[in-house]
Amino acid sequence: MNIVVASGKGGVGKSMIASSLAILFSKEKSLVAVDCDVDTQNMSIWLGIEDMKKGEKISVSETAEIDETKCIKCGKCISVCRYDAIKEFEGVMKVNHFLCEGCGTCEIVCPASAIKTIPVDNAFEIEGKAKQGFEILGAQLFPGRTGSGKIVSMLREKARQKNKEITILDSPAGIGCPVTASITNTQFSVLVTEPTPSGLSDLKRVLLVVEHFKVPFGIIINKWDINEEFSKKIVDFAGKNLLGKISYDKKIIESLINMKPIIESNGKTTGEIKKIFFKIKERIGGEINE
Repeated sequence: MNIVVASGKGGVGKSMIASSLAILFSKEKSLVAVDCDVDTQNMSIWLGIEDMKKGEKISVSETAEIDETKCIKCGKCISVCRYDAIKEFEGVMKVNHFLCEGCGTCEIVCPASAIKTIPVDNAFEIEGKAKQGFEILGAQLFPGRTGSGKIVSMLREKARQKNKEITILDSPAGIGCPVTASITNTQFSVLVTEPTPSGLSDLKRVLLVVEHFKVPFGIIINKWDINEEFSKKIVDFAGKNLLGKISYDKKIIESLINMKPIIESNGKTTGEIKKIFFKIKERIGGEINE
């Protein structure tokens, strides 16, 4: 069972929900959590994990390299590069690796065989273990590197190989490649939003992705009481797919500062999240005793 927690907009409480669900599910099922935000992973903070370990480097793309000793400076590589990644600088052909997509076109057209495409290190793996006993997997992109969608797919495959009953996927915000990689081939999607025009607008955008992959979903309104009137609009929009509402609670901020899981804070939101948890269980089937 792959459960993804997603949101079109950042900062709506997605990682808070994902970490809370991971803790609650882990009490009854074997579980692995995956932080799919490889640009700014923070699920470990919500889980209170201070010793995330840096793992192996990940390579999912290539870049062009020019052998200056073979280059005849014909300029064909410059003319075919649609990414404008090759320039002549002081009589030498140089590759801007931040622009190069590793497509290999320059290598094909080079008459002197002076260009090769080589693998690059895009990110490094991150692993940790929550005090509740389950593992969390993630990765961190190197500055200027791409390939986040492919990296998420690799993380999901690594999680699958652990053969756990449930995988909780904390998707990044938006609707880009890593979000698509997080949502595809999941059995349920928990969509988190907030009572603002941008929150509702971005919820509708990510919902298009979820519906494209035909993933069943439920909607959570976080901080619903900061704008009760607008929350009613989202409630009407969600209809039967509403999983619940979570109140604004300063204890959430205190928990985050102290790296203490919100589900253990005994604040107002703790009970609200637990109610949502049991509603999710009803939607996906199976039994977990309260």
